[in-house]
Amino acid sequence: MADAFDVITMGRSGVDVYPEQIGVSLVDVTTFAKALGGSATNVAVASARYGWRTALISRTGADPFGEYVHKALGEFHIDDRWVTTVAAYPTPVTFCEIFPPDNFPIYFYRYPKAPDLEIYPEELDLDAIAAASVFWTTGTGLSREPSRSATLAALEARDRRSITIHDLDFRPMFWPSVADATEWQREALSHASVAVGNLDEVEVAVGTRDPQQAADALLDLGVSLAIVKQGPAGVLARTRNSSVVVPPVQIEVVNGLGAGDAFGGALCHGLLSGWELERTVRFANAAGALVASRLLCSAAMPYAPDVEKLLEGGN
Repeated sequence: MADAFDVITMGRSGVDVYPEQIGVSLVDVTTFAKALGGSATNVAVASARYGWRTALISRTGADPFGEYVHKALGEFHIDDRWVTTVAAYPTPVTFCEIFPPDNFPIYFYRYPKAPDLEIYPEELDLDAIAAASVFWTTGTGLSREPSRSATLAALEARDRRSITIHDLDFRPMFWPSVADATEWQREALSHASVAVGNLDEVEVAVGTRDPQQAADALLDLGVSLAIVKQGPAGVLARTRNSSVVVPPVQIEVVNGLGAGDAFGGALCHGLLSGWELERTVRFANAAGALVASRLLCSAAMPYAPDVEKLLEGGN
């Protein structure tokens, strides 16, 4: 396809509402900042900021927040042709509390059901999904039907071609049980070429928190690249022929909630650019650190020169 997208992401979209008072409980917060949110949406924003032609597959409510999502996607240069409305459910809103350096409680308002879980297989443009250079899915998309079937149909259409990334993205409050999450995460991984997750997420998927054992198990499921984020111990990236451990970037943390999505968008950038594995993971790690040093998520996603400056030792 001549007009194929560089990156298509599929999953959560909504509105993040951030307290403007850091270190204060929501009980006492008085002012908030609104931003575009949702993991797959943030990865799309990050990818677009590196200059890649990007689209999102998601759904919103037929309400002002849904209109805001479309407006913000346009401002971030993300194609929203596959972001449609669901009249029955409101656009999700997410609140958080910010207690640096490592405590960021998050509160999802996705009731009675999030519109982004109402994606149906028959609505998908499978030709466009198959033709994209990168296709990104998330674990949350597997947590409920019909989104689960749609996510798996999209992954099957890819048939592991090119760069097919599954972000384990495990949010326990979205699942009926851990066993359910394990079953469907493993099914998704059987169609992916890249797996990304932190220690909690890989433990759900493959039953171990040991990074090396988890990477081995992910590779045994058929992915060609396994990435295990280890927190203070850095990031492990493994293929069948190579292994890289990248240490964390030292920054002053403001809000750690968007770091993983920034990592994801930068990972897409490095893989699309054809970089060697260590450079890709170092760049992605630095992008995540930059966003952790900022208040918001989507609006905080960096441009390439920002990341390169940090890698070179700048502020």
